[in-house]
Amino acid sequence: MIKINYPDSKPAIQQDKGREKIFCIIRKTWLVLTPEEWVRQNFLLYLTEVLNYPPALIAVEKQVMVGSLKKRFDIVVYSNDIFPQMVIECKSMNETLTLQVLNQVLRYNQRLQAPVFVITNGKNCFAFERKNEKFTALKKLLSAKAKK
Repeated sequence: MIKINYPDSKPAIQQDKGREKIFCIIRKTWLVLTPEEWVRQNFLLYLTEVLNYPPALIAVEKQVMVGSLKKRFDIVVYSNDIFPQMVIECKSMNETLTLQVLNQVLRYNQRLQAPVFVITNGKNCFAFERKNEKFTALKKLLSAKAKK
């Protein structure tokens, strides 16, 4: 399991017509605050502020075809040459990270072919790297600077 050291900054939250909304730093829009969205937005802050990934190289909740099914991944981090480098599946904090969650990110990654895939519920985080068709559990996520 990887320890996530979140930054001190927190996602912006506001009330809108009786509903709490959270600001997405990547999509530049206010979204309904759900438990999963809370995890996703905090993980985005971790990626951009702690690991220094440029926001311009991060995609959030985009459609991907998995076989003949339309699915939406949570987060994909791209390389400077616009190849998927890391696909991340976020779950709410009270959801257990199971083999089913891991299989979900693996299905998305069949299409994306990112070398690193991550599952997190905000408290727990597991990451794996694919090299030569072998999977290795990672002890930490590399910063954008370390990947160069």
